[in-house]
Amino acid sequence: MNRPARPDDMEILAAIPLFKGLPKNYLEDVRRIAMGKDFKKGEAIFFEGDEADGFYVVVAGRVKVFKLSLDGKEQIFHILGPGEPFGEVPVFAGEDFPANAEAMVASRLFFFPRKAFTGLISEDPSLALNMLAILSKRLRQFTVQVEHLSFKEVPGRLAVYLLYLSDQKGGQVHVRLAISKGQLASLLGTIPETLSRILAKMSKAGLIRVEGPRIEIVDRQGLELLSATGKGLG
Repeated sequence: MNRPARPDDMEILAAIPLFKGLPKNYLEDVRRIAMGKDFKKGEAIFFEGDEADGFYVVVAGRVKVFKLSLDGKEQIFHILGPGEPFGEVPVFAGEDFPANAEAMVASRLFFFPRKAFTGLISEDPSLALNMLAILSKRLRQFTVQVEHLSFKEVPGRLAVYLLYLSDQKGGQVHVRLAISKGQLASLLGTIPETLSRILAKMSKAGLIRVEGPRIEIVDRQGLELLSATGKGLG
């Protein structure tokens, strides 16, 4: 279902990092061009090669951005939650979407048409600066991901991801996988069977304790060593 953003969406828009700090009158302009879109779990948002006629921001739910190989193997590039934009790079480069996007759970998104949004940017440079900051952060994340996939073995990639989840929770030792192990395997550039073996090895080595989607970090120092050197599983 598509609908224009409502006046009561102003609070949601103000909390999105891309729009933080904008004066109320500019936020109102942003609200006027925003379209609310609802997607069911597993529903496609756009496909690789589609015209990039606008970009999206996750309001609620979770979205994955991914590519499919010729044999149907999925490689996940980003998993995005509330407040995060996606599809913005090809929009401003005047290109088609270079990957697919799909709702991982029932999700609500804001859609911002390209022409209307670029018109706002020309009127308010602070919006362009916010966009630049978001794109710079995304580029850093993507660079780190490519580095991990290129130079780290799968155990090191998994250790990095678990430490990331812990840091997102202020260093808590208990983390919860918000995605399936199959999706995590795709994100880490491996297959589910390999991921399961590595989780078992990390448990046996006393680094973690696994209970379904819940993982306890038992030896953070050992996990940090594994993330940095790939050593520690024996």
